[in-house]
Amino acid sequence: MKISGNIVDIVDSKIFPGTVVVSDGKITEIIEDSAEYSNYIIPGFVDAHIHIESSMLIPSEFARLAVVHGTVATVSDPHEIVNVLGVPGLDFMLENAAKVPFKFYFGASSCVPATSFETSGARLEADSIEKLLERKEIKYLSEMMNYPGVINRVPEVMAKLDVAKKLKVPIDGHAPGLIGEGLKKYVSAGIQTDHETYFYEEGLQKLDLGLKLIIREGSAAKNFNALHPFIGTFPNQCMFCSDDKHPDDLVKGHINQMAARAVKLGYDKMDVLRIAILHPIKHYGLEVGLLQKGDPADMVVVDNLENFNALKTYIDGKLVMENGKSLLTNMKVDTINNFNSGEKKVEDFVVKKAGKIINIIEAIDGQLITRRLNLPAKFSGDNAVSDTDNDILKLTVVNRYKNVPPAVAFVRNFGLKNGAIASSFAHDSHNVVAVGTSDEYITRAANMIIRNRGGLSLAIDREEELLSLPIAGLMTDADGYGVAEKYSKMTKIVRGNGSKLRAPFMTLAFMALLVIPEIKLSDRGLFDGKIFNFISLFEK
Repeated sequence: MKISGNIVDIVDSKIFPGTVVVSDGKITEIIEDSAEYSNYIIPGFVDAHIHIESSMLIPSEFARLAVVHGTVATVSDPHEIVNVLGVPGLDFMLENAAKVPFKFYFGASSCVPATSFETSGARLEADSIEKLLERKEIKYLSEMMNYPGVINRVPEVMAKLDVAKKLKVPIDGHAPGLIGEGLKKYVSAGIQTDHETYFYEEGLQKLDLGLKLIIREGSAAKNFNALHPFIGTFPNQCMFCSDDKHPDDLVKGHINQMAARAVKLGYDKMDVLRIAILHPIKHYGLEVGLLQKGDPADMVVVDNLENFNALKTYIDGKLVMENGKSLLTNMKVDTINNFNSGEKKVEDFVVKKAGKIINIIEAIDGQLITRRLNLPAKFSGDNAVSDTDNDILKLTVVNRYKNVPPAVAFVRNFGLKNGAIASSFAHDSHNVVAVGTSDEYITRAANMIIRNRGGLSLAIDREEELLSLPIAGLMTDADGYGVAEKYSKMTKIVRGNGSKLRAPFMTLAFMALLVIPEIKLSDRGLFDGKIFNFISLFEK
């Protein structure tokens, strides 16, 4: 097989007309010529940190959509499904991923559960992580989310880092907003990357300490605008990632979009492509081609080096996308799950008056962080209720693993006027999370999830919608484009009911993620991420 065009060599920083010769999936020769070509050949894009489960698609279906945008590989942390199912969940991901030519590289999840303040479906200690890292298909230690544990040198946390150091695998970090002496202690423990940076000074301190900064632009967390200056000042320490990519966004684009934005801002094209391709390949030791003789033939034909519109995508010399159409096929899989909660009653979500002022979670659009507010509660008799006039709505987390009473709190900025939404995709333990304007609506939305053992739901007025996620309550093997359409429809309904959030379901999914400050809700209660402990709903 021969492919001709303007060859973009990001290793040696040059572009020249020529032909790539491929045999048995490898590049056997690169022949320079003097012809004029309108197209360009580049190595395939790599997402340096993503949870495949966030697309709500099984790996094979994620690949089917991603190759359309020139993505050929991902560095994938499977801690969503591992938190639900343990090692069998990871085995499921590996087995399905192996059925497509796409290059998935999975890590050993370091935080299962993410904290000891929530209920998950599994637990991985250092000995289990060591066994995983000894497997050739597991490439790195996934994000160390328990940064307070690292800073305070908690033995069980350090044991996991010690295993990774002993086996000499990369160690991913996760330290939102961490600066100063705490950051120095975190980095000194062996952490090598961070994808949670959300403001410039934080990024600068991390880069100065030698961390590699993974600039994130996902469905919920959007940090590109704050961090893109580092593309110019620290190009050799940066990578691109999406972290969480919902299906509607994956249909529109992937890492190619970040590269295009960077080029539009005037950054050097070679620097941008190295950030989007070369750096993750080198850092994680991926078997992904860089358009060099002897490399796997992983490459993309694009029509220009501005928007990187992919015309053809090749993985190991196999054509997997042509003219915007994926050549991979949809696959069906056996369902696996861990869902044991019974349906709830309206009275399960009642909050009795225990003061006048309550601690409220303030959600922030485009960010995973939240703010802690202290505001007057609204009461109906002796019960604290949602206050739609002030956009303070009841939030609940229902334990999906045991049939126990739900935890209830209040959140601001979801904007719903009349109804509720719910999800079993709720980082990181994936209990059922719901927000709504009344206990009745919350009960309807939550029970739709419980009856179907996973999914996204809405109950607005008399309308009900469900996007079923039967695989671990996180994913479906349905057609990805159909899933994206359904998800977009549900998002549109929620926004039509008053929400101004760009991705209300994704934002809801992070309201239970305790390792992201400032305040969140677990199935066990309201949690302050600054003091890393539970707090009361009511201020006495």
